[in-house]
Amino acid sequence: MRATLTCLAAGLLALPAAAKDASYVGQVHLVPGPAPETARGTVFLDTNRNSVLDAGEAGLPGVQVSNGREVVLTDAEGRYDLPAYDDMNLFITKPAGHITPVDEDMVPQFAYIHKVAGSPPLRYGGIAPTGPLPAQVNFPLIEDDADDTFSCLIFGDTQPYSNREIGYVRDTAGQMLANADLSDTECLIFAGDVMGDDLSLYPRFKEIIAVGGTPQYFVGGNHDVDFDAEDDRHSFDTFRREWGPEYYSFQVGNVHFVGLDNVRYPCNGVDPHPFCATDRSHTYNGVISERQMEWLANDLANVPMDKLIVLTAHIPFQTYTDNTAAKHQTDNLDELAALLEGRPVLTLAGHTHTTENILEGESIEGWEENTGLAASPFDQIVVGAVSGSWWAGDLDDRGVPHARQRLGSPRGYYELAFDGSDYVDTFSSFGGDAVEQLHASFSTPRFRDWAEKLIAYVDLYGAPSDVIPPVSRGDLGDMYMVTTEDLDAGTWVAVNVWNGSIASSAEVRIGDGDWMAAERTQPMQGEAKNRGVEFADPLALAQQSTNGIMAVRSARGGDETAGFQTWRGTEWTGVAGPFQRWMMTESSHHLWRVDLPSELPLGVHMLHVRTTDRYDRVFKRSYAFEVVEDLPVMGWDAEAWDQAAN
Repeated sequence: MRATLTCLAAGLLALPAAAKDASYVGQVHLVPGPAPETARGTVFLDTNRNSVLDAGEAGLPGVQVSNGREVVLTDAEGRYDLPAYDDMNLFITKPAGHITPVDEDMVPQFAYIHKVAGSPPLRYGGIAPTGPLPAQVNFPLIEDDADDTFSCLIFGDTQPYSNREIGYVRDTAGQMLANADLSDTECLIFAGDVMGDDLSLYPRFKEIIAVGGTPQYFVGGNHDVDFDAEDDRHSFDTFRREWGPEYYSFQVGNVHFVGLDNVRYPCNGVDPHPFCATDRSHTYNGVISERQMEWLANDLANVPMDKLIVLTAHIPFQTYTDNTAAKHQTDNLDELAALLEGRPVLTLAGHTHTTENILEGESIEGWEENTGLAASPFDQIVVGAVSGSWWAGDLDDRGVPHARQRLGSPRGYYELAFDGSDYVDTFSSFGGDAVEQLHASFSTPRFRDWAEKLIAYVDLYGAPSDVIPPVSRGDLGDMYMVTTEDLDAGTWVAVNVWNGSIASSAEVRIGDGDWMAAERTQPMQGEAKNRGVEFADPLALAQQSTNGIMAVRSARGGDETAGFQTWRGTEWTGVAGPFQRWMMTESSHHLWRVDLPSELPLGVHMLHVRTTDRYDRVFKRSYAFEVVEDLPVMGWDAEAWDQAAN
């Protein structure tokens, strides 16, 4: 298996162009007439591409059609018949070798949303009344000769709360899609929190992402819900109107993709967690509904056991970041795992604004209590966030907040390259490329003392605050300058491998010396989480320590444009202080450590760092650093200037 994956990884740049046809714009064909007692129609080959079942167009047999609970296969003429419900998604599972029409924004049209009476009154409108069922609901397809070798791009938590942040989406994901070669890319998958509560921003978002000319598939997140819904039956109605079913499946090559809704909102009075109590404000919980589990069992009954299942939901099934929190993991993962047992499975999720590559068998404290399983039952990727740490932080050279993520990764996205049921996963940062996979910095006694002061300040005053912090980024001095005292007291190289897993390794070499193996700081063998300054990522924490944009004001804008806003208009103003404590990288399960030799001579040295991933790909990065007796004055040395003059 490893040899197969290694060969696949080596051939990533040589993938043949797929035959994706992004020009097939259309819709599901609704035939008016007396409402039938059951949902009926035909799945057909739309040879003239007009989205209408015309005389002479052939039906497709063996295509899955569902009402969100039952699943049937079309007969020899492409016809289906299903029980009907007043509130249901009627949809097909796109078969491999075929393409559904897309709308003008590249959203696949494979479903009819049926809600007889429409949504209750909702802030963002929800679904208009559909009235009785059409006489027929017909699903058009065209043929696609793409083979089993293709790729998909995966995005987590774009989560813009305002038009300003929609602009950041445009200048990162939008610019990447506009300039990338997507000829072999069959799908874009968004793992929820597409929006940041203001669902009126969906149309502008759609236009931006459509520049990629590639079909997009979405699952909803806890910030995509209709927050004024009183019942989970209606909480994704606006999402359904804009994107389609909240759960579904489709096939490309030898991969069966599944999108799930594991955001129950409101959970109050339904789930047995204290945060779901009836006397608490409405909130969400991570759980897969009974109806979805029944649908998924029916869906998988038609899927061969050797076909790869790629399952996307918003809330992680398990997460290192919030390992002891029920709300941020999936209650009934054990039931899902039992349903998928014996199949090759990869799951994708967002929500935590972190990159986490968790392999089957890994374990950490809290998982058994909160998900029903102590160890990961299959490979899982938490795909990070386009928004990073919620668009916080000073602007980068593109005019976008750096928003360094909670476990130290930069903002970015994943590519999954498939060959049959094998895949290779690659994380890329915005503005970087696939060969840039890590960063390294030094944990010196100076850094650890600085970090203790920073964290104590945030614990006492919070962030943002008007109290001047005891330390800022500038107080660290030169992070790539190490004193002899630092070496004597214990200094190590901290290597953050952004997509690192238990199958990854990291090594460090000084100059032409021998490679030194680094140790992963979190073994992931069932232990408690390691956290604190000993387990912090110095470079990430330094970036998160000084959020200068909070202090920016203008005479023209005054309070209206001071600092910045996120989270439904929450204002980040005050002194140039740090991120909030829970956003800081004082732990990471993809951090490696190796001690620096204490006898390094004074002068400039080269630090070479390399990591090898599970596919035997090697990624390297080098840094120049200095060993000095004492730190020099970091600013202008006026005293030395005056002495020289005399």
